[in-house]
Amino acid sequence: MPAKSYKTSEEVDFVIVGSGAAGGVLARELSQAGHSVVVMERGPYLKQGDFHHDELAYWFANELMQANGVPPQSFRHSADEETDFHPDYPNMLYAQCVGGSTVHFTANYWRFHPVDFQEHTVHGDIPGAALADWPISYEELEPYYTQVEWEIGVSGLAGAHPNEPHRSKPYPMPPLPVKSSGVLFEKGAFELGLNPFPAPMAINSVPYDGRAACVHCGFCMGFGCEMGAKSSTLSNMIPQAEATGVCEIRTGANVVRVDTNKQGRATGVVYYDLQGRQHLQKAKAVVLSANGAETARLLFLSENSRFADGLANSSGIVGRHMMFNGGGTAGAFFEHPLNEYKSVQVTRISHDFYDTDPERGFYGGGGIDGRVMWSPIAYAVIGGMPGDPGWGPKHKDYLRQYSHFMYSSTHSTSLPVASNRVELDPEHMDSYGLPGIRLTYTDHADDLATTSFLVDRAAEILEAAGAQTVWKDPVRPQSFTAHLLGTCRMGNDPATSVVDKYHRTHDVPNLFICDGSSLVTSGRGQPTQTIQALAFRAAEHISRFAKNGEI
Repeated sequence: MPAKSYKTSEEVDFVIVGSGAAGGVLARELSQAGHSVVVMERGPYLKQGDFHHDELAYWFANELMQANGVPPQSFRHSADEETDFHPDYPNMLYAQCVGGSTVHFTANYWRFHPVDFQEHTVHGDIPGAALADWPISYEELEPYYTQVEWEIGVSGLAGAHPNEPHRSKPYPMPPLPVKSSGVLFEKGAFELGLNPFPAPMAINSVPYDGRAACVHCGFCMGFGCEMGAKSSTLSNMIPQAEATGVCEIRTGANVVRVDTNKQGRATGVVYYDLQGRQHLQKAKAVVLSANGAETARLLFLSENSRFADGLANSSGIVGRHMMFNGGGTAGAFFEHPLNEYKSVQVTRISHDFYDTDPERGFYGGGGIDGRVMWSPIAYAVIGGMPGDPGWGPKHKDYLRQYSHFMYSSTHSTSLPVASNRVELDPEHMDSYGLPGIRLTYTDHADDLATTSFLVDRAAEILEAAGAQTVWKDPVRPQSFTAHLLGTCRMGNDPATSVVDKYHRTHDVPNLFICDGSSLVTSGRGQPTQTIQALAFRAAEHISRFAKNGEI
């Protein structure tokens, strides 16, 4: 079937901005429900054969994060701090291509737990944070978590951890084979009385849904999968959306504004094509799925006389409450070669410290895993033990240990803080003369305490596993992330949230937002499965609204 192509003058049912974790799901679901859909994607439409193992291209030249019109990013830890701007090294790491960051992600797939949806009820107020309950519960989202696992494709073992939340079905695929880091992580965790279990991964352990099984090449984090075994929306949702015959994937489309009429309704999106020509794609409804930074920026760029501070921003909280997820690492060398460069990043994890324990003195919790972290060149250039200057005899000794090396990585909470925010950058403009993104972010003290606690536990696991050398990387305030969450949070109260529980903006009835920006809290590590579960749920309700004339 030839690819669908709509004229910009045709008023389609939905225009979706972004084709990543949420946008890809929404495109598939809405088009399969019979709605006409145009997906706007700034980047190119890459195929499996376009991906390669060039570390310099992907890790250092940011090949997957480059596209026409990508806004510049600047960063500061507080409003009192001078802005840091390094155009070649973005602080927010997201791919620019069909499939978005599901193309280059590590593919860790955790469900949030019930407590993650009722943090304020359980924990109360935390000074300096804007903790809130979600307008939906885990039980409401559980069927959609299951839908993600079966329709996106997730490998794992149900019931493998004693505090796993309720699930209605097992995983569709068995866990991926355990690798050396998993064996050692498991050994150390068992020695300490913990409960390690096979890591749920959105990577095929066996052929699934017409896609190949993983061949264990080792190039997952930061790379596209040439086998199609990684369950990106590029490999599953997008082709299925196109197969309906009513969905167009429009690449090279840099959306810069949501167009609205005098009644305050969205009428479509304004975008630039690769030739720099401006167009208006008309639509009955607009869905923003551009990520927690880009969606907020687009709302600010769409200000008008009705919304002087940004479209759908009567609450004044668009762009606020940015959350990263906390994270830290402990490293180790072992006597025997581990050859960790092979296979997927993670095969064993622990959620023994997921829940809050008041005796620890802080609110947060999270998970710990065993992994490789660095591919060879990145290991040499970015890696290093504390005190290693990156050159000289000490660094050479470090390089010789590559095959004997593994990390234990921690993943944890990130409290929503109002001053952690995305704004339009008054100094740095994109290629169209529009403001870039200024990110202000510093970790809440509770988040740093959580990370320090988990890194200590990670080091203990490595020591119990028999490592010859163990070190803990310093825990510092974060300045970069691939998790962009919370800037257009869900809620029932229009004064304290941007979208309702169905992802409809409180202010504009035919404008929906569904991506990481919708999250109310960060969970304790890996948000992608929750983002996609929300997208499956949102699509169901949005389609119902459309068919009932309620948009």
